[in-house]
Amino acid sequence: MENKFVEDIDELNRLAPVISAPVRYHIFVCTGKSCSAADSPQVKETFERELKSLGILFGNQKKGKNPKGSVVLTECASVGLCAIGAAVLVYPDGVWYAQVRAQDVAEIIDRHIINGQVVERLALLRIPADVSSESAMGSGDWEA
Repeated sequence: MENKFVEDIDELNRLAPVISAPVRYHIFVCTGKSCSAADSPQVKETFERELKSLGILFGNQKKGKNPKGSVVLTECASVGLCAIGAAVLVYPDGVWYAQVRAQDVAEIIDRHIINGQVVERLALLRIPADVSSESAMGSGDWEA
């Protein structure tokens, strides 16, 4: 069966409500094999619990999430830092956090997600969305 291309915006909003939500951040938590060995499932669970408690986690209200939430949380197989996990990637800021533990999650949410300040002690790599990949640098350097 072939999927039908949907052109009606109201139908698109019904099928994919994220397109009309005020999403500001997308957080990816690696739960692949190496990161899982570094307790990444607990990191992901802590992000979900904390973001839900603040009412900013986008998702289905029946699952305790906010359909108008500003943060999407996604579990993924890898963000490329698995050897030094748990790894977390925050978009659109392009910040890769490494060696994240469950006890670090509240700080990442408070400082980065709420107040827009990178948690320097955990930030291993930054590739801002408005900068070409040629000028991306690790260790907190933004200029080439």
